[in-house]
Amino acid sequence: MLVTAVAFSQIVLAIHIIAVVIGFGVIFAYPLLGVAGEQLDSRAMPWFHKMQSLLTQRLISPGLAVVVVAGIYLASDLHQWSAFYVQWGLGVSIVLGALFGAYFTPNERKLSEIAARDVAAAGEGEVQWSPEYQTLRSRVGIVGVVASLLILITIYLMTVQAGA
Repeated sequence: MLVTAVAFSQIVLAIHIIAVVIGFGVIFAYPLLGVAGEQLDSRAMPWFHKMQSLLTQRLISPGLAVVVVAGIYLASDLHQWSAFYVQWGLGVSIVLGALFGAYFTPNERKLSEIAARDVAAAGEGEVQWSPEYQTLRSRVGIVGVVASLLILITIYLMTVQAGA
């Protein structure tokens, strides 16, 4: 039997989950894309970092906003504000929002600029990454791993604690 009535909170929950998948899914592909891009064509790295910055601004950050708005509605509707997973999720959302806006976006732009400079300096020869590029790329990668872990821990808490 097909149930036709769907509670509004179920729709909001679906939107919340969809926003997590669409908004944050690409983050988990960055390490693979970065390694593959460098191996296939190191001259494409300026484009790769520019694309990271664009995706942060136009996909990840708006996705985070939808996650937060839907999460606030769900926590209010279900009277879950005192639950640890809600407080954790809100805290992580604030941290991620700050990281995306104040750390990733400017550093991804800077990586693109430095990579373009290093590619231009190589001329037709093999690209040698400057210590500045290598250091910044490493730092951004480490912070990316931390952000990814925060997202995974939050998903775990949401699925285990919210379902209990």
